[in-house]
Amino acid sequence: MTMEEEVNMIEKKTWKLIKRHVDRKVIGVKWVFIIKLNPDGSINKHKARLAVKGYAQIFGVDFFGTSAPVARLDTIRLLLAVAARKGWKLFQLDVKSMFLNGLLEEEIYVEQPEGFTVKGRENDVYLLKKALYGLKQTLRAIIAELMKT
Repeated sequence: MTMEEEVNMIEKKTWKLIKRHVDRKVIGVKWVFIIKLNPDGSINKHKARLAVKGYAQIFGVDFFGTSAPVARLDTIRLLLAVAARKGWKLFQLDVKSMFLNGLLEEEIYVEQPEGFTVKGRENDVYLLKKALYGLKQTLRAIIAELMKT
């Protein structure tokens, strides 16, 4: 996924460009580049992800809680065994933009990404409506959305 595709996916419903408030903390963003390889070692595709510099967040100011759900290996084995015994069908779901779907409770302001500043609005910032990669509260926000359904 190219940088343009990533920004287009984010712009749909993740943030809103607003005037920078002097009294609001603005968190930086950075591009993370990944090269996906085929089994033979040849390049499959180049990916770009826009990530928030979450290490700059302060507990109680930018976020109020985190979450890190984990599936234990024995739990996965048990699930597979029960499904096999009962003849259940199992499905895997890989959501390409899962991290962009968690609604935020906090007001988070981020810089415009390098190479994608809006002409005439270079000093403005984005107010996040939904989570981005790198935020401390991203997983918590996603889990909260999943629990609603």
